[in-house]
Amino acid sequence: MKATQSTRKAVIVGAGPGGLAAAMLLASHGYEVDVFEKQPVVGGRSGRLELGDYRFDRGATFLMMPHLIEELFSLSGRSLHHYVNMQELTPLYSLHFGDTVFKPSRNREDTAAQIAALFPGNEDGYYRYLEEEDVKLEKVMPLLRRPFAGLLDYARADVIRALPKLHLHDTVYGRLSKYFTDERLKQAFTFQSKYLGMSAWDCPGTFTILSYLEHRYGLFHPEGGVHAVFEAMAKVISEHGGRVHTSTGVQRVLTENGKTTGVLLDDGQQIMADHVVINADFATAMNRLFEPGVLRKYAPEKVAAKTYSCSAAMLYLGIDGEVDLDHHSVHFSDNYHQYVDEVTKFKTLSDDPSLYVHNPSRLDPTLAPAGKSALYLLMPTPNLSGETDWEAKREDVKEQMLNRAEQIPQLQGLRSRIEQLTLFTPLDWEQQLDVYQGAVFNLTHNLGQMMAFRPHNQFEEVDNVWLVGGGTHPGSGLPTIFESARISTALIFKQDGVTHSHSQDAANVLAEAEPS
Repeated sequence: MKATQSTRKAVIVGAGPGGLAAAMLLASHGYEVDVFEKQPVVGGRSGRLELGDYRFDRGATFLMMPHLIEELFSLSGRSLHHYVNMQELTPLYSLHFGDTVFKPSRNREDTAAQIAALFPGNEDGYYRYLEEEDVKLEKVMPLLRRPFAGLLDYARADVIRALPKLHLHDTVYGRLSKYFTDERLKQAFTFQSKYLGMSAWDCPGTFTILSYLEHRYGLFHPEGGVHAVFEAMAKVISEHGGRVHTSTGVQRVLTENGKTTGVLLDDGQQIMADHVVINADFATAMNRLFEPGVLRKYAPEKVAAKTYSCSAAMLYLGIDGEVDLDHHSVHFSDNYHQYVDEVTKFKTLSDDPSLYVHNPSRLDPTLAPAGKSALYLLMPTPNLSGETDWEAKREDVKEQMLNRAEQIPQLQGLRSRIEQLTLFTPLDWEQQLDVYQGAVFNLTHNLGQMMAFRPHNQFEEVDNVWLVGGGTHPGSGLPTIFESARISTALIFKQDGVTHSHSQDAANVLAEAEPS
């Protein structure tokens, strides 16, 4: 079937991963596309950060399920690999529990052998985990590739088939406890709940698929950093005639009679459009982008009543010399459950934090000068709904993170090697990048904020406004953010009568969106 080209105009608010993906798909199908990004770089909270001669990924540090971004490029008439070189990470990561170091990979036999040596008696549980999670993924994946517009969507055949495998009334920790007896091994397969900004003891059991996705599809480092992928996406948009405007904020989504007419920029310019796709942080967008009184379901007081993920304190360090750690590593606190409770339940700073270390210079020489390292430390913290005075605690948090880092044998004496340093706190996330409450993983994924109960891809309050990103269905994380763009643009194509003929096109998503 020959592709149908549109002559309509679309404005994208925000050049995060979801906004860039939507813009690629729309521009490649003839839409006149303008992307407006307040920051000077694309990528949103995962954009590029430069400190002197060092370059960092501000947020996301690896790609999971790379076939999804490959599909996006294919749907846009391009190949990802023409723009970016991808390197698989082996091991996936190194997980440090005191003196015990576990390095799982996609090599199942090697991972099982490590489990037998480090956590004896748990290797059979690992194989059961792989087998049962594979079945779950097959049932869950269709639900992540179509919209949920209301309660009737739960009566469709794909939901009914998936329901026994969703484990909605169990938790990630509870599910993994059925496979493993060693607490450290449970942590190795449940810490991924942090990708959603949640505790494994509270996160719905559905999300055991997060660790399984890593073990099945692997993790990948794009040469130049994850931000290189976003810069490639911006290039594809331009190649299709779209325009990406950085350092250009949007002040308002314009509406008339319940329908959008375009946007008002910070400089006072009005840009008229048939469609507006919002990729800004969901809560911030609801609070700022609409005239008071326009929104009811997402009025400020109702947005404030929702629950939000934890935050993170980040240290970006330019280091003299190399660092003998894997591409990324997790260094667990002595009492991990207590630490997670302090962050997510009690919303206090912990005296015994876990630390994530990103060390991409180990395999990518483009991010730092020769013989030096671009190092990124992440410490999960409460969001701004806690009582921490982040201005007053700023220096204390920096020192705590450096102290914790120097407890790692490979980072002893770290302070003496620092050439560049920037600390980013939850307050910085909110004030500099407009992340509501500093909740870097957006809305939590509890049962009341999933699928039909999450803000819909087709915005419910204003016609021809569409949502993409972590605040809409399917949720947070790069793979699901990319899927949100496919779902939303498929709905736009359907409304506008636009078809296209790629082998895996929006028609497939539309078919999944139809009632069974």
